[in-house]
Amino acid sequence: MISSKRARRPSSKFVIYAAIVGNLLVAATKFAAAAHTGSSAMLSEGVHSLVDTGNELLLLYGLHRATARPDRQHPLGYGREVYFWSFVVALLVFALGAGIAFYQGVAQVIAREPIENPSVNYIVLAFSAMFDGATWWIALRNFKGRKPYAALFRAVRDSKDPPSFMVLFEDSAALIGLLIAFAGCFLSVSLRRPELDGVASILIGVVLALTAVVLARETKGLLIGESADPSIIEAILRLAGEIDGVANANGVLTIHLAPDQILVALSLEFADNLTTPMIEARVLELEQRLHVSHPSVVAIFVKPQTPDSFKTTFERRFGQSPPKRQPMRRGSEAEHRGNDDIRRDVLD
Repeated sequence: MISSKRARRPSSKFVIYAAIVGNLLVAATKFAAAAHTGSSAMLSEGVHSLVDTGNELLLLYGLHRATARPDRQHPLGYGREVYFWSFVVALLVFALGAGIAFYQGVAQVIAREPIENPSVNYIVLAFSAMFDGATWWIALRNFKGRKPYAALFRAVRDSKDPPSFMVLFEDSAALIGLLIAFAGCFLSVSLRRPELDGVASILIGVVLALTAVVLARETKGLLIGESADPSIIEAILRLAGEIDGVANANGVLTIHLAPDQILVALSLEFADNLTTPMIEARVLELEQRLHVSHPSVVAIFVKPQTPDSFKTTFERRFGQSPPKRQPMRRGSEAEHRGNDDIRRDVLD
């Protein structure tokens, strides 16, 4: 069964909207300062903020497209547009942000044009740090939630929602870039070596390139297709094993179609005494219970299969035996009463 339900946390979009406003304000002030002082690092920072603004717009577009209903050409929906546009954003950070910063830096190293009115740069950098720091804090609070700070990098690796951490990474790179721009401007003026401003611009390009590589790596796996969290997989198998008439829940394959859209393919062994209508009723009960307990499951496919047949298929595809699982623990009496209510609704 395929569901058209969609659930997008408004907080993710709020972070992107906040980042767009902040980046536009920062970009305007940086470009004005670069035109007034001739600072290469400041111009690179302005380009960086402008690229970030465009990136956030692309993320919003991807989120919007991901909510489109499935059609005949795309029967599983458009959820992966989030991952596609997130990957495009990573490429733009590398090609435009890092590329232009590196180019401006090399040009300044060669030309060695001195910075005029450096005090303007310092004022702009201070305002930029305030704007970028505010959006960075909003992005951090949204992504971190109740997780400890030590678990943030692991959370990025496990996340299925690129927009939630891409804004955080971009704002982090922006703050690091501001520090580099300040150091480059200060050293260029105090040591009377204009080429140091260009070196700062090159370093900003390196920071952006490294950020782009990390973002591209994380989004590439999601674009290809990643399975659901192990806890969700175990919960699905446990729920399937609790359905009357299911002799064994052999295994399950899951894949994220979007951050809040999961496809599930189950291998189940049904009792031999079940007729086809009875099996259909059990599958319908399973679908209803899955959608209640895991609303992100939008597509469910069930394959009746013996454990030996599943093991052979699994070994042929993955080159190894399926993982051993703990015996199913039947739910409490209250859970069974709830399951019986659903079962009566399905059979009626």
